[in-house]
Amino acid sequence: MANDKVMLGERAQILLKTLVERYVVDGQPVGSRALSKFSGLDLSPASVRNIMADLEEMGFIASPHTSAGRVPTARGYRFFVDTLLTIKPLDKLEINQLVEQLHAENTQRLVASASHILSDVTHFAGVVVTPRRSSGFRHIEFLKLSEKRILLILVTPEGDVQNRIIATERSYAPSELTEAANILNQNYAGLSFNDIKRRIHDELKQLREDMTRLMTAALEAGSQAMSESAEEVVISGESNLLDVIDLSSNVANLRTLFDLFERKTGLLQLLDISSRAQGVQIFIGGESGLVPLDECSVVTAPYEVDGQVVGTVGVIGPTRMAYERVIPIVDITAKLLSSALAQR
Repeated sequence: MANDKVMLGERAQILLKTLVERYVVDGQPVGSRALSKFSGLDLSPASVRNIMADLEEMGFIASPHTSAGRVPTARGYRFFVDTLLTIKPLDKLEINQLVEQLHAENTQRLVASASHILSDVTHFAGVVVTPRRSSGFRHIEFLKLSEKRILLILVTPEGDVQNRIIATERSYAPSELTEAANILNQNYAGLSFNDIKRRIHDELKQLREDMTRLMTAALEAGSQAMSESAEEVVISGESNLLDVIDLSSNVANLRTLFDLFERKTGLLQLLDISSRAQGVQIFIGGESGLVPLDECSVVTAPYEVDGQVVGTVGVIGPTRMAYERVIPIVDITAKLLSSALAQR
């Protein structure tokens, strides 16, 4: 992109910036007269046309059909985003509105809330990769439901509560359930379920076999509860993309895009790459490496807890999006989600 900057003179950069901004607003190919009018340059339409021809030859803009106007290509958008874009910071009122909307009593709902916010504010699809869960527990309790049915209450390291019912071979007295919970809480809180299972068999040989069996069953149920409850990617507002003419005009492409949302695997891989990068990342068109996103842009930012990146937030929309607005929305939402999780 540095070479592109050297290649493009100041006037060409101003005209490209003007073209992208007009096209994002109007959605119509931009002609030389409009560029001459809005660019602020003292150039004749003929001079503008010559520069446009150069920009087209270099692959920054293209002629969509017989229209005299031009539209940005993915390369043009990339140069615009990297070099010409002026970010518009959110004002205090907008940030306060985001803060008010981003609240929930547990992590999963907090993540869902962030996804909805991104969708509602941008009118595109909001995506959030859920925090990487610790495979363990902060606290465990047992509650006797009937002769051979026990309710396992498990508090995750993130503060979420999971409940599971355990069917037992024999009836356990309340005092036995308290003893088992105390042993687990005092000796194994914070460890992974696999580590605890290994250590229980090595360290608790003095316990009766049926007590060890109860605790092992609890760990199996807890481990399963954690894996079942962790929806890896939360997507909101996919239907917003049906209202985007740039995308909805091609039904076949739209179908592959919704298949991507349904399967989530490829999307998760892209968002995982984003989580390993610093700050806001922007994938324009084919840069994502995912064919269903060839007509889309993905704007992402990682969020963290205790200084560790635990997930990614993002927006998926058409390449013709107001990047100067979407970028700070994604950035601020990531920071607010980090802050909300840190307070839990």
